[in-house]
Amino acid sequence: MMVRFHKMHGLGNDFVVIDAREQPVEMTEARARAMADRKTGIGCDQLVLLEPSTVADVRMRIFNADGGEVEACGNATRCVVSLLGGSATIESLGGMLGGTSAGDLVTVELEAPRFDWDAIPLAYAMDTRSMPVGWEDLTAPMAVNVGNPHVIFFVRDADAVELDRIGPLIETDPLFPARVNVNVATVDDRANIRLRVWERGVGLTDACGTGACATAVSAIRAALVDSPVTVTLPGGPLVIGWAPGERISMSGPATHVFTADAELSSFG
Repeated sequence: MMVRFHKMHGLGNDFVVIDAREQPVEMTEARARAMADRKTGIGCDQLVLLEPSTVADVRMRIFNADGGEVEACGNATRCVVSLLGGSATIESLGGMLGGTSAGDLVTVELEAPRFDWDAIPLAYAMDTRSMPVGWEDLTAPMAVNVGNPHVIFFVRDADAVELDRIGPLIETDPLFPARVNVNVATVDDRANIRLRVWERGVGLTDACGTGACATAVSAIRAALVDSPVTVTLPGGPLVIGWAPGERISMSGPATHVFTADAELSSFG
């Protein structure tokens, strides 16, 4: 069966988006992994499958490069909003999402963040404002669930952290039963944060929308910055807004690279 796909990216975080609302597509872990492979497949950080929804304009399913299905992806959400014409409501495992676009700038709303230890989830109870744990020089992180789980370390110089080495150790630590996205951030001033992310199931990434949201929310929660705040990742900046008890807003670009067709059976 031939399927049409769209190659898109948000600040370099790239996706293969398949619209399966009219032609159902069976997606397995092995097939998603094969399609995401950059040497033998199409190549992407995440595969995004759009399906019919009874409660929103579309249902969005997200598969990481390792084939695992995950709850949310902020950059993918912006790309889907852009692909659907600039305004959409989206059902996802991470909750109900919505967004609008103006030119290349897309603004999306994510569910309100969750801070309880069992909502992250963590393996046992602790204060998610300052967790009494550490990995080498990375200590006392904050944790939040913004549709998917994140742990955030505020450090003097995010660029100096060997995230490619320590990121996978933290991601798979037994403290995080669902694994976790690892963020290292430096607060430059009350309006700007620099961020690097080790993304669960992907690795180092140029941009992570939910990571930017998680980091901004944590910094606002700790009174380190004001809202909105600009979070600059290796791929570029995102603007995040949040107030306690409210949903999270994220604004940034979404880029359509090309559209093509592929034989689904080629990927298992």
